[in-house]
Amino acid sequence: MPTVYRKTAKGQAEIATRTHRLPPRLRQALILVDGKRSDDELKRMLPQGEEALRALIDDGFVEPVGVTAVPVAAAAAAPAAASVPAPKPQAPLPAFGDQLKREIVRSLNDLLGPMAEGLALKVERARNPDELRAIVEQAHRVIRDMRGAFQATAFADRFLSSETT
Repeated sequence: MPTVYRKTAKGQAEIATRTHRLPPRLRQALILVDGKRSDDELKRMLPQGEEALRALIDDGFVEPVGVTAVPVAAAAAAPAAASVPAPKPQAPLPAFGDQLKREIVRSLNDLLGPMAEGLALKVERARNPDELRAIVEQAHRVIRDMRGAFQATAFADRFLSSETT
């Protein structure tokens, strides 16, 4: 049965500060660990996936959350994107500011992995709510193209409401 992993506090700190200066392939793997993807999915997404995942576990950047039970018939019939659970509702985000930007960047990294870097930089540079809204709308289109309408709609519902920007 596949095991699901999440970032430890050390792993979250590495994403935020790059304190441990992970090599690019390990940082890419760490970004993709989101508490939803199984080890099988992560291994398929990365070259040298098994070795990268093992290194992150051994160094304390990720930890197991649990084991997923996927019936054989359902696993064969459902595409990989359909097995990703819906995002959990979260408390409303604050108005425009650094905390909102961090939440958007974190969500982009979870959804797009290393492909989120350019959008994340734009989010961090946004100087006002209008600039941020334009970037979030662009991110919505990218997520729709890469992850599907469901994930894109969840992202838009969370970050394009009138209270957040």
